[in-house]
Amino acid sequence: MMLRAEETGHGEGGSWIDWLAAQPGDPSFYAFLALIAFFALLLHMGVHKTIAKTLDDRADAILSELEDAKRLREEAAEMLASYQRKQREAEAEAEAIITQAKAEAKSLKAEARKEMTERLERRTAMAEQRIAQAEAQAAAEVKAAAAELAVQAAEEILKTKLKKTDLNKLVDADIKSVGERLN
Repeated sequence: MMLRAEETGHGEGGSWIDWLAAQPGDPSFYAFLALIAFFALLLHMGVHKTIAKTLDDRADAILSELEDAKRLREEAAEMLASYQRKQREAEAEAEAIITQAKAEAKSLKAEARKEMTERLERRTAMAEQRIAQAEAQAAAEVKAAAAELAVQAAEEILKTKLKKTDLNKLVDADIKSVGERLN
């Protein structure tokens, strides 16, 4: 049964209140009405715009962080490539240094051998020269000894008083034999 507003005597303005009075005494109904009023108040105050703005700001911040992370990842990849390139260059330079050091070592070894050979040749030449000098000195000493011997022989011959012609023959023979011995 439905009551009309004229029958209740409240007029047109009382229909809302009458409707509320006609609702059951269940508290969940009034909690539902309070929830609707709360959301209506939130909409009236513009909370939904604030929440949407906060969510948009958060989405923008996340997007910015993702872009920064992407940029940082690209920079890290570039740095890694740069370091790898520098490492390869350093390894190549180290190989070049090792190759150069080996070549220098071979060169120094060859130079040392050459120098040692030259020293040996000089020492051999000096030794040969000393031997030649010793031979010449020995020959001179032999000649001097032969001359002394010849003088002594001559003295003895003179002492024995040989004849002059015999003496000359003996001296000539001694000189000849000394000359043959020296040659």
